[in-house]
Amino acid sequence: MVMISYSRVIEGAYFSPTTPTSVTYQSHQLICIDNHGYIDRLVTSDDPDFDQIRQSADKANKLLSLSDTQFVLPGFIDLHIHAPQWPNAGLALDRPLNEWLDTYTFPLEAKYQDTDFAKLVYSDLVDELLRNGTTTALYFGTIHNAANLALAQACVEHGQRGFIGKVAMDNPEQTPAYYRDASAQVAIEQTEQFIHQIADLNKTATVKQTAVITPRFVPSCTPATLKGLGQLAKQYDLPVQSHASESDWEDGFALSHYHMRDAEVLDQYGLLTDKAVMAHGTLLNEDDYDLFNRRQTAIAHCPISNVYFGNAVLPVNSVLAHHVKIGLGTDISGGYSPSLYQNIRQAVMSSRQLTDGVDHALSPVHRGVADSSISVKTAFYLATAGGAASLHLKTGQITPGYLADLQIVSLPTPIPPDSADNIFEKLMYQTTKQTIDQVFVQGIRVR
Repeated sequence: MVMISYSRVIEGAYFSPTTPTSVTYQSHQLICIDNHGYIDRLVTSDDPDFDQIRQSADKANKLLSLSDTQFVLPGFIDLHIHAPQWPNAGLALDRPLNEWLDTYTFPLEAKYQDTDFAKLVYSDLVDELLRNGTTTALYFGTIHNAANLALAQACVEHGQRGFIGKVAMDNPEQTPAYYRDASAQVAIEQTEQFIHQIADLNKTATVKQTAVITPRFVPSCTPATLKGLGQLAKQYDLPVQSHASESDWEDGFALSHYHMRDAEVLDQYGLLTDKAVMAHGTLLNEDDYDLFNRRQTAIAHCPISNVYFGNAVLPVNSVLAHHVKIGLGTDISGGYSPSLYQNIRQAVMSSRQLTDGVDHALSPVHRGVADSSISVKTAFYLATAGGAASLHLKTGQITPGYLADLQIVSLPTPIPPDSADNIFEKLMYQTTKQTIDQVFVQGIRVR
């Protein structure tokens, strides 16, 4: 007789990524979640243990049976969010990047010296992301550690897994006097202080938070700050996040000031590591891809934001062909939507535009970049398994031994399409937060 000690058993159908181009579908399974928040077993209806496990879970009030129009998906992993910019989502997206930063972004981020304001915004943001199926998020904070800690506390209170960075930015030529670290020493000391604050918070947190080394980007930081942050990343073995070759302006800054590629500057200071995630990368070249591959550094693809500020379409297929890790990010507020479903759709659309080209004055043979289209299955992989690999997390797939970070999603129409592929596409293209019924992090229901 099988002994049952599961914290929860979910009965129903699921979709899970297997490779960057394929998805597994099971129509009727028991997803058995252990008391530590991991998936212990997947039990098919023809397994000899199926009835016993189901009955025992039902008797213990631990069985969740889904309807025919509900499906389990892995929780999404957002690799790039500027948390303090949430109030600005959707504003001033017609402005150039440097003007957008100076006029809208830096003044807003400076307000987070008011910790009460930070608590209000961050609680709302984390709740909204969970409602959209995002169970793990990689966040930029601000220069204010009290506010950054408020963000981490909001993640703990709402049950989201957060990777959170105290933003370092001390270059007086590229940052305003009212919003910058006073010196490289201050930037480094405050970063180290935040590392210890997160360690203290984790002593009582069920869902652990992670401090992230966060130089805003090369233009914002002096060489002394970049060097010191690289040393902290190595000393504490922590993730790193920044931007790399996001736009013509940012790409050009590294070339004119360092006479090096943006990625080379980050690398010389020890900031390209196997735990690093660099946002956008729309202007990375072949040499950069090779460097990212050697360092095992990941790219956060932000397709909505890239339309406004990236100056190019990231060639996802080329990134994958170079064996570079890649996931998906919303880039709030450069991206107006907190939904990775919206970014999944935009990733596919942007790839089609890259393939077909956009300048009608060119002939079809010269208009686009061949073989650049990605499928919605690839975009789904980026939002799940790709993001998990980028953060060294055992999640993003519905597989035994993986964390039970899950979302239960309903089809928007009562009659399912006639094939698993059609159901999957319907879910990817029509899911909204209104049709996300439940969200779990480490087996605990958080929405």
